[in-house]
Amino acid sequence: MRRAAGNGVSLLSLTDHDGVSGLARARQEAETVGMRFVNGVEISIEWGGAQVHLLGYRFDADDAALTGGLASIHSGRLVRARSMSESLEKIGIAGCFEGAMRFAENPKLISRAHFARHLAATGVCKDVRSVFDSYLVPGKPGYVEHRWPTVAEAVGWIVGAGGIAAVAHPARYAFSRGEMRKLLDEFKQCGGQAIEVVSGSHSVDDVGTYSRIAREYGFMATSGSDFHGPDESYADLGRVASLPEGLTPVWESF
Repeated sequence: MRRAAGNGVSLLSLTDHDGVSGLARARQEAETVGMRFVNGVEISIEWGGAQVHLLGYRFDADDAALTGGLASIHSGRLVRARSMSESLEKIGIAGCFEGAMRFAENPKLISRAHFARHLAATGVCKDVRSVFDSYLVPGKPGYVEHRWPTVAEAVGWIVGAGGIAAVAHPARYAFSRGEMRKLLDEFKQCGGQAIEVVSGSHSVDDVGTYSRIAREYGFMATSGSDFHGPDESYADLGRVASLPEGLTPVWESF
């Protein structure tokens, strides 16, 4: 929060993957440095055989359906993490579950990212991105399938808790134009209201593409750095482009 405030951020949302346990502390820290804070979450779903991320904003973090849905993801994460460790051990890389756990502040939210940090820290690969490319994507020895929620389930949890649902960093998905439109059609039909136009991983062309899509679908537009840490992020906090003119910023609804 201090880093964000130092970079000139005045409104921030913490969107941890599949978890809301950090929101209370984040809100307290944000208020300490004079920033407005909005509840957030990034929910992993499966669509079209690929993992997609949906953002939720301004929801009730104590909503029973939302917290129950996230709990179901957590239990699946632990099962998958043990299977990933077993798969890596078969190719001679032992102790990965315990190693990854040391990087997971909340064990219930253990993910591929924690395995990647462990493997990078122990010198298996030079950095986190190399770990993903070599071990943690489909077809590689450390990748294990997981049953993620559907679009309808995740949007239902967010909207049911009084929140706003948005598609995160859409340019990062390897969908054809037709597939992306099918995803967005389903997302909107389920109650989705926004799309991330500006992201740390979006190019100038991507911003233009998703600005047009936001206007076409009547979506509100979000802007986020997707900041995970200085060495793991495409952009620093507060260091992304402004939303193009003519879009409705999601924060007008906060």
